[in-house]
Amino acid sequence: MFIGITGPLCSGKHTVARYLVEKHNFTYLCLTDSAHPNVDCVRFNTLKEMQIHVTERWLENFVTCDVDGRGLWLFKCQQNGENELSLLEFVIQNDLALFNIPEDDSTMLITDPMSPSRPRKQLSAPQSHTPLYTLMSLSDVTIPNAYQSVPQLHACLDDLDLTNHERLRPSWDTYFMHLSDLAARRSNCMKRRVGCILVRDSRVIATGYNGTPKGLRNCNEGGCQRCNDATPCGTGLDRCLCMHAEENALLEAGRERVGPGKGVILYCNTCPCLGCAIKIVQTGVKEVVFSKSYGMDDFIAKVFAEAGVKLRQHSPPSMRLEMQVDVTEVDSSIIGKMGWMNSDPMRRRGSQDPNNHNS
Repeated sequence: MFIGITGPLCSGKHTVARYLVEKHNFTYLCLTDSAHPNVDCVRFNTLKEMQIHVTERWLENFVTCDVDGRGLWLFKCQQNGENELSLLEFVIQNDLALFNIPEDDSTMLITDPMSPSRPRKQLSAPQSHTPLYTLMSLSDVTIPNAYQSVPQLHACLDDLDLTNHERLRPSWDTYFMHLSDLAARRSNCMKRRVGCILVRDSRVIATGYNGTPKGLRNCNEGGCQRCNDATPCGTGLDRCLCMHAEENALLEAGRERVGPGKGVILYCNTCPCLGCAIKIVQTGVKEVVFSKSYGMDDFIAKVFAEAGVKLRQHSPPSMRLEMQVDVTEVDSSIIGKMGWMNSDPMRRRGSQDPNNHNS
């Protein structure tokens, strides 16, 4: 496993690295011209050399804090065909990029109250669209370090289980639970987002999400009066027009593909309600795996136990399903999106998905 740590100054990056070295026997890797206090590390001249070293020893564990420093600047210079920056030039340019300050920005000149005629430069606070924070947004795990002591931070790291290999390659349970979360994103229900996946022999046979039936107006467009009236949870269900995710998945699959002896597992990001539970039992589902609890989990567990349906909870580790950036190999377009090629911040543009009814 190879963990890269990034963050602003004094955010605790090296403390986390030392934790991995001391508690989990990671090897600390760094670039030759970087400073790492109180940590013995294996040094490399370039990020490419570091990458080759890690690749050849892929069964070992490594950590580095040099994913946002001079190495990326050298890579930028190489991409632009520029001369390598000196250390002093790098520090100046790094500050300009980190705080998003154009070199000729006169708005950063303020007047010292003690010396009205003597302007001085003042750095603004880091903005969320600066290169550092753009790089941070690509991380799989984000740790807000507001802890008052190192033991408190270590306790947080223990709970996060950073060395869990499911972060590298998810288990089947984690894989299908993420798919159910993805299906839930299609929900049009005003109350909650629920997604469901039916699986047989580790193959998806049907998906479902909650919302109004096909042909009716979407719930989030006023299609279900009960949901749009902010009715309290558990009341007025006889007036609800929204179908549940489990119902949709079971209808899509049909009894012939789900029936007894087929070994079908139902994954749902929320524990099924009673109405869905009895339908799950009737169709012959073998096992139900859920992530988030619901209001009547204990009663649902009794129903499933009596019917011989296995029920268990699985909470996947934090994992972002985003592209992974190799800073030693990516092309100029990716580096540009990260903000290293120009000073213009990248603006994300959201595309509007047509309103498709549930099916």
